[in-house]
Amino acid sequence: MKMYLVALAVGLLVGAIYGLLHVRSPAPPVVALVGLLGILLGEQLVPLAREVIAGRSVAAYLHLGARPHLFGALPDGKTIAQSRPPPSTGPHPDDGPA
Repeated sequence: MKMYLVALAVGLLVGAIYGLLHVRSPAPPVVALVGLLGILLGEQLVPLAREVIAGRSVAAYLHLGARPHLFGALPDGKTIAQSRPPPSTGPHPDDGPA
């Protein structure tokens, strides 16, 4: 959730800078953004129909299946920590003589 708030804050800051400079934003109009939302929701229709045809719970799909695709996986901090190299415990061989 923090990632979304940071993105919103940065967007507001950039929008304010555009306003101060009297420059129009290159962002698409709201109609285009609504269209993108429609695309995201429309992508869920086929998997939702498969759930209905298979006789599985639509509520479970909407709760568990659709959410990761619509909003993406939120970072949990563990993934970032695991992708970092371990801290060095001594001089690196390429560092040369000490």
